[in-house]
Amino acid sequence: MSPTSRNGRRPPHVLAERELTWLRGLLKRRPGVVLDPEKTYLAEMRLAMLAQAEGFPSVAELLDSLRTEEEWGILHRKVVDVMMITETSFFRDVHAFQALRTTILPELIERRSLERTLTVWCAACASGQEPYSIALLIRENFPHLLNWNLRIIASDVSETMLARARAGVYSQIEVNRGLPAPLLVRHFERAGDEWRLRDPIRRMVEFRDINLAGALPVLPPMDLFLLRNVLLYFDSFTRRAVLDSVARCLRHDGTLILGGGEATVNLDRAFETAPIGRAVTYRLRAAA
Repeated sequence: MSPTSRNGRRPPHVLAERELTWLRGLLKRRPGVVLDPEKTYLAEMRLAMLAQAEGFPSVAELLDSLRTEEEWGILHRKVVDVMMITETSFFRDVHAFQALRTTILPELIERRSLERTLTVWCAACASGQEPYSIALLIRENFPHLLNWNLRIIASDVSETMLARARAGVYSQIEVNRGLPAPLLVRHFERAGDEWRLRDPIRRMVEFRDINLAGALPVLPPMDLFLLRNVLLYFDSFTRRAVLDSVARCLRHDGTLILGGGEATVNLDRAFETAPIGRAVTYRLRAAA
């Protein structure tokens, strides 16, 4: 039963069970995300802020308006935007980036030396720190790759996050989280109280609106696929579907990197673990 205020009316930020069920269906249908019942309060809080910004007296009336809007209209996108988890930082999980610098990229460079082509995909990139970290790592450690056919593709379902990522502007707190000071000095410039990535780094990354839980667009075969801290927000069926899509677009000797708390065990037999130091990466099995 939904909580009520002293006058017997439901508070404007509280959702009834039928409304929560509808919201869960929307999130499952679009980004493929499962709304944890324990996070209901967080969903109500975020939607209450959106309802106020859009001029709705309550969250329930915001959702009522969604039902009459054309499928995947502007309001649908705004609701999905505020519901998505956007936690990220520069060089998040240092062990993964150490593995990229010492082993994964050097081995890929050796194997691709004749074709001089390298394609990287950072999925669910949020505000862009992960793909820009890849770009910074390459420019600092493998500058000759800038003369290759190098593509760093970054994707997300949130237009708000993609706009932020393309702008490449970050607060002092954001650049303090994981970004080494020498890289800040060399590759960023002051923008008032914030920091803006210089154009050479920004131009290395192409941002795309891609829903991992839906049909993927036509993309080149991937040498490196970063799908970190994403699968844990999907149910088991969606995880298998996403990993199946990854297996189809990853080159036979490519590398998949998941988040530290994620694993493909019991989810997809196409992959096998390939530990590198304290980082756990994945390769396609030979049979796959």
